[in-house]
Amino acid sequence: MTEESSTGWPTHAPRAERRARGKAVRERLPLAALGDLAAATADRDPVALTLDADVDRLPWLVPIRHGRMLRSAFTFYRGSAGLMARDLAQSPLSGLDVQLCGDAHLSNFGVFGSPERALVFDLNDFDETLPGPFEWDVKRLVASMVVAARDRGFKPKKQREIAYATAERYRTAMREFAERSALETWHAQLEVDVALGTVADAEWRDYAASVADRARGKDHLQAVSRFTRVVDGKRRIVADPPLIVPLDDLAEQIGENPIDMVRQVFLDYRSSVRDDVKALLDRYTYVDAAIKVVGVGSVGTRCLIVLLQGADEDDLLFLQVKEARRSVLEPYLSVSHYAHHGERVVAGQRLMQSASDAFLGWATGPLKRHYYWRQLRDWKGSADIEQLNERTLLRYGTLCAWTLAKAHARSGDRVAIAAYLGSSARFEEALTTFAMAYADRNEQDFAALAAAAADGRIVAEDDEKPGR
Repeated sequence: MTEESSTGWPTHAPRAERRARGKAVRERLPLAALGDLAAATADRDPVALTLDADVDRLPWLVPIRHGRMLRSAFTFYRGSAGLMARDLAQSPLSGLDVQLCGDAHLSNFGVFGSPERALVFDLNDFDETLPGPFEWDVKRLVASMVVAARDRGFKPKKQREIAYATAERYRTAMREFAERSALETWHAQLEVDVALGTVADAEWRDYAASVADRARGKDHLQAVSRFTRVVDGKRRIVADPPLIVPLDDLAEQIGENPIDMVRQVFLDYRSSVRDDVKALLDRYTYVDAAIKVVGVGSVGTRCLIVLLQGADEDDLLFLQVKEARRSVLEPYLSVSHYAHHGERVVAGQRLMQSASDAFLGWATGPLKRHYYWRQLRDWKGSADIEQLNERTLLRYGTLCAWTLAKAHARSGDRVAIAAYLGSSARFEEALTTFAMAYADRNEQDFAALAAAAADGRIVAEDDEKPGR
């Protein structure tokens, strides 16, 4: 709680007052109530809502979006953030607002290279970021743990154990942050190499080290090797339609020279970054660009990769450009105070992450569409769900929970949230109940979409093949 004093400096409520605020929220919204899955969520049509989310996506990619969602109940969950936002909006809100990720499922956490070239673990997807009640992100995370556990075939008892441990770690981490100073909280960061040295569990340490090693291999050189080749003496992005389509192949549909179009958007993007990054970008020139399909929820949105070259052909930089649409949370919370959705994404990411990509920026493209830019494959990596056993998935859940609590503590009232969560196990018990019920609902929604594909109401195309 912040107000402005007569001197112009902000004033802050004492810790005792902030704790009292959190406890007062508990009187209004008991922790046990967080376990309720509103009955109203059963009345919506998941197929219709999925089709609503397809509006204004690239039409030739929509069947791939459906196909990826139908690979499993877990991939369906990844692609249905808007559906869950609608469901969460049916329950009372705590009013303890933070900067929400908006899509905090476990696959949206991972490792990446910081500007200081340390490998860090943090949230890494902010397309839906918006201020809102902290519990929405926690419910999204804990439910994803149950959905993933079911995907791996774990028994219900183990599903509950994993959900409980994840929610418990969020609560205890928030209580830890509540005792720290604002500056200590702001600088909290999980550096992978440092953390690995403190892990006693050999199995977990070996798995985490393998993820880190794979991530370090995913740098700009690996991206150049995978996505490009030299054609007639010039490096070009290799077409792999419909997943990778060079802009030159779409020139007639675009109606203008792709080089001119990308340069115009690039100059707008350049104006949004720091002066030192401008100086670095000015050492590069345009080589090629392509539409590239990414993820599950983003399939069909306008996502590109842009290849830039420095003074020689070995000095290459790959940037990713993603369309920034209205957050799926906006219909249920409030309109972002950022008029530009690319700026909304970048600002939310910088607020929630301890270290962010120096190349983050935003721009307006053709037809006034909003985009944000970032570096492609800068030591990025995340857990492979198929490789996680019961114990490692539980440990991964607690790691994600600490990270989410850290992100929320940076933007919200960590003292009030910690006081609301309390010292008992009621929070994790409630979140476990919610997560098990929502995993059931997710399976029903997944089955409904599969039935729609089977009877022709939607078109689904599975693009999965070796090497992709």
